[in-house]
Amino acid sequence: MKPPLRLCAGLILLGAFAAAAPAATPAPASAGALTVENAWVRITPGADVAAAYMTLYNRSARPVVVIGVQSALAGHAMIHESKLEGGQSTMRPVERLVVPAGGSVKLAPGGLHVMLHMLAHTPAVGEQVPLVLQLEGGATVSVSARVRPLAAD
Repeated sequence: MKPPLRLCAGLILLGAFAAAAPAATPAPASAGALTVENAWVRITPGADVAAAYMTLYNRSARPVVVIGVQSALAGHAMIHESKLEGGQSTMRPVERLVVPAGGSVKLAPGGLHVMLHMLAHTPAVGEQVPLVLQLEGGATVSVSARVRPLAAD
């Protein structure tokens, strides 16, 4: 059974409106207490990895714990932390990222970040990369991160 024509026309009109909407800074993503702002991705041309950065804000009176991340772009994604130890740069996985009550955590170059491995394709500068933060307790936060050039900080 075909849907009524007016429904199809409405969906087409909605899709056309969304496609014509200007490319503005994405609205902050949120799951209750956790808000994500300024999400972006840095790619390395020719590599099948990328790094995502953002700031997490916890507006509640209890800590929020991020326990994982997924992306449709990547075969594997996880939170890492880079550190300079003894003159050597090291990177280690972070299994539980605690955003303190009423506080924030910044994921930025040279520190905490989301590593995206086994990319389905190399995203172009300006492309939006979908990310899903998995929170302790089962909630998720969907995030859209814009790709910036390699030199971006």
